[in-house]
Amino acid sequence: MNIHEYQAKRLLKDYGAPVAEGRPVFSAREAEETAKALPGPVYVVKAQIHAGGRGKGKFKEKEAGEAGGVRLAKSPEEAAAFAKQMLGKTLVTKQTGPAGKEVGRIYIENGTDIETELYLSALVDRSVGRIAFIASTEGGMNIEEVAEETPEKIVTVGIDPATGCMPHHARRIAQALALKGAAAKQCGALIPALYQAFVEKDMSLLEINPLVVTTSGDLVVLDAKVGFDPNALFRHANILDMRDTSEEDPIELKASEFDLSYVKLDGNIGCMVNGAGLAMATMDIIKHYGAEPANFLDVGGGASKEKVTEAFKIITTDPGVKGILVNIFGGIMRCDIIAEGIIAAVKEVGLDDPLVVRLEGTNVEKGKEILAGSGLKITPADDLEDAAKKVVAAVQG
Repeated sequence: MNIHEYQAKRLLKDYGAPVAEGRPVFSAREAEETAKALPGPVYVVKAQIHAGGRGKGKFKEKEAGEAGGVRLAKSPEEAAAFAKQMLGKTLVTKQTGPAGKEVGRIYIENGTDIETELYLSALVDRSVGRIAFIASTEGGMNIEEVAEETPEKIVTVGIDPATGCMPHHARRIAQALALKGAAAKQCGALIPALYQAFVEKDMSLLEINPLVVTTSGDLVVLDAKVGFDPNALFRHANILDMRDTSEEDPIELKASEFDLSYVKLDGNIGCMVNGAGLAMATMDIIKHYGAEPANFLDVGGGASKEKVTEAFKIITTDPGVKGILVNIFGGIMRCDIIAEGIIAAVKEVGLDDPLVVRLEGTNVEKGKEILAGSGLKITPADDLEDAAKKVVAAVQG
């Protein structure tokens, strides 16, 4: 689960991170009142969407102006004008894709005198099973290009979970960021605070881009992106309260209501599989035979008929799906239950696209009999390779 920048900053501030003063607004009038309450004389007006690259983003609507989703206002009145231009408009960045995201809230922040922009993040390094900090002197909006073109400018510092964050970790990161004097000392306090926040709040990603050194030599968290492990949210009711469902894909949101693991992709073959590993293998073999999967959908090991029905309905709501592949290995989940769920879903929502079903495991023969006797246009498959070939051929031709 992701949260907005202003929420992330509020959370990090509770752990002692230095952030500029600001607050979210939902109207131009609120933007003007908020700016008047800030020291000024410059105010940063930021569109709040769950995507990076807002500063370089472009709005689809002309009335939003030519500037991106981050603008500098020199008066409260100008801050209000910028907020009015952006609210309700669609911002397109590299991370949103061409569809963009509608701006429903604005963050008004007091301006900061910037001398240097740096990059700092923390994430779970799964290759070594520990939290790692990523630091670079090349902060700002082009960090992706830095990673691609000059990877030597990016330093990774892993934290041993047995020891936690130690002073030498902070010193190594301060060195990687080329910090001196007061800024280096402040980094010594910031790194353990961020590590504590990451662990205690079950974060999956903490990105500060940029972390800036001001003209007075102080560190300030100028932007923050935070994501949380969805499997740990039951421990954090206060974080769940920050969830903005308008920022989430509506199909993925619907899937979460039925405890389905669903991720929308850009292909045209919908997949319904039980087990994450089998789902990945299914997507791989679809690509191997020249097509692209439209989704990752894992119905789990013990899904009911109703859950299978909802999963099938979710796949068919995607207009990009031109064919469906059901690949089930029945262990705890019985193949006859899967067959009944598929038939119930097809009868409820209809079926215009090719449907290929591969069943194996518990009650497989009974499942096949149910499908064969349904009278529906369902293509059976003997194994995964056969299923992939059949669904790709049907879609392509």
